[in-house]
Amino acid sequence: MSARLDAAGNCVGRYEGERPGLPALVLGSHLDTVRDAGRYDGMLGVIVGIECVRTLNARGQRLPFAVEVIGFADEEGTRFNATLLGSRAVAGTFRKEVLDAVDRQGISMREALARFDLDPERIGEAAKRREDVLAYAELHIEQGPVLEAEGLPVGVVTAINGFSRLRVTLRGVAGHAGTVPMNLRRDALAGAAECVLATERVAKGHAELVGTVGRIEAKPGAINVIPGEVTFTVDVRAPQDPLRKHAVAAVRSHIEKISQDRKLECEIETLQEFGVTTCAPWLMEQMDKAVARQGFRVRRLPSGAGHDGMALGAITDLCMLFVRCKGGISHSPLESITETDAAAGARVLLDFIEHFQLPA
Repeated sequence: MSARLDAAGNCVGRYEGERPGLPALVLGSHLDTVRDAGRYDGMLGVIVGIECVRTLNARGQRLPFAVEVIGFADEEGTRFNATLLGSRAVAGTFRKEVLDAVDRQGISMREALARFDLDPERIGEAAKRREDVLAYAELHIEQGPVLEAEGLPVGVVTAINGFSRLRVTLRGVAGHAGTVPMNLRRDALAGAAECVLATERVAKGHAELVGTVGRIEAKPGAINVIPGEVTFTVDVRAPQDPLRKHAVAAVRSHIEKISQDRKLECEIETLQEFGVTTCAPWLMEQMDKAVARQGFRVRRLPSGAGHDGMALGAITDLCMLFVRCKGGISHSPLESITETDAAAGARVLLDFIEHFQLPA
């Protein structure tokens, strides 16, 4: 492949088709991980895409379309609270205002890109034209227990759940831990704890709904001081957008009521919101056939986790192939897959590429 680093920090490899300049079937996933994560989330899809091209090249095989493999930058969004940065750039939906977001050290995204010898003002150059992309296909570990429970190495994804992310700040009054009576306290952390449990109750109210408070910070953070300010995040996901929006509204209402009852100031900010992304039926059918040709039972299932395909859906149809992971564990050092399952996923993806056809 010809390889390059685009203006958003994505690694892009291109394998030309029967003649140069043909539209491309795009493969890929993300290069980044969350803190203390495993080695397969994201990276497996990049490596398998490269392996598929390596196999085509070893056979001297050129297709009636180009194949591009993209290792996307910053899908997880853990540093700047903004996800899908690389894939949004490719899709042409990158919002320039996020360049001003700062990390915990006060470094802006704009500055971080410049330190990596990238020009933030040229991110728009990473965008692809619709006519240059035939479809997007991503291989990824399942990050759930379904395939393992059913004894299957791979599964075909039907849709990617939508998500909403909030940042909540509660402000009370800091005070001495030994001198302020309990009934006179305006403890921001105690209020936040109640909000966390309220979020959990809302999420448990529907089988397809999940809600998580993944980060919390209390100030001033001393053992003998009543917390005067607390900031925490809320992540709500669901396979149906109305269900997710209703849950977010319920969480907001509970937080506001708890704050009012505890005499706390409350600020709720929407960090991100992304609707459900549906995989294209014509691509799912082709992936089903590839799974069957490789001798596996076809199993379709939704994705509870977000993926770069959510962004690519703005310019092209997409599909995904899941690979079984041990215990359904991800975002953890315990994340694990077998060589056999990785090979199964690679064979199915290669089969899909070789038989890929646009709909009539």
